[in-house]
Amino acid sequence: MRTALHAEWTKLRTVASPRWLLLGMIAATVALSAGATSVVTCTSASCGGDMTKLSLIGVVLGQAPAAILAVQVISGEYSTGMIRTTLTAMPRRVTVFAAKAITLIGVVAAAGTIAVLGSLLAGRLILPGGSFTSAGGPTLRAAVGSILYLTLIALLSLGIAAIVRDSATSIGVILGLLYLLPVLSQVIGDAHWRRLLQQIAPTSSLGVTAGWAAGALVAGGLLLRTRDA
Repeated sequence: MRTALHAEWTKLRTVASPRWLLLGMIAATVALSAGATSVVTCTSASCGGDMTKLSLIGVVLGQAPAAILAVQVISGEYSTGMIRTTLTAMPRRVTVFAAKAITLIGVVAAAGTIAVLGSLLAGRLILPGGSFTSAGGPTLRAAVGSILYLTLIALLSLGIAAIVRDSATSIGVILGLLYLLPVLSQVIGDAHWRRLLQQIAPTSSLGVTAGWAAGALVAGGLLLRTRDA
C-alpha cells in the first residue's frame, strides 16, 4: 500500500491540472460565499438568519472542481492508456483503487479546509460581529460537515469515474446528480416523486451523500477488478 500511495501522490503533485483544480475549488468556494454575504442587508446584529450557513454557500460551487479532480484521478489514466502501466506495476487493483481514494481524501480535505475557513473568515469580515452564533459549536459542526461533504463528493466522483471510465461522460453524470437532480426535485409536479427525489439526491444530507459515495466506490472497485484495463 505504501508504494501505491507514493505513486498516486507523485502523479498528483507532478501534474499541473490537480493543483489548478484544488485552487479553483478554494477560489470558487470563498468567492461565492463572500459574494453571498456581501449582498446581505442587516437591520440588526443577528441579520435575522443563519449566517454560518450563508457564509458556507460557496461549497455548492466548490464541489464541482473537487468532482472534476476526482474524475481525472482515474479517467485520465484510461484516456491516456496509463492505466495499463499502473496495473502492470501494481497488479493488485483494489490496492491501487484504495490508494487513489486515500490520496484524494487527503488533498480534497486539505483544500476543503482552506476553502471553508476562508469562507467563514470572509463572512466574519463582511457581516456584523454578532451575526454568527455566539457559541462555537454550530459553526464548528457546519465547517466540519462542509469539509466532509466535499470529500464525500470527491469519493462519489471517483467511484462513478471508475464505473464509466470516460472523463466527459463521468463529469456529465456527476454534475447532473449535483445540480440537475436538486432542480428536478423542486419543479416536478407529482408530490410523491418530488419528495422521493429530495430524499435520495446526493446533496440532501451527509448520510445520503456517504451512501452514494460508498455505493459508487464499491461498484467502481469491483468493476476495476473484473474488467480488462
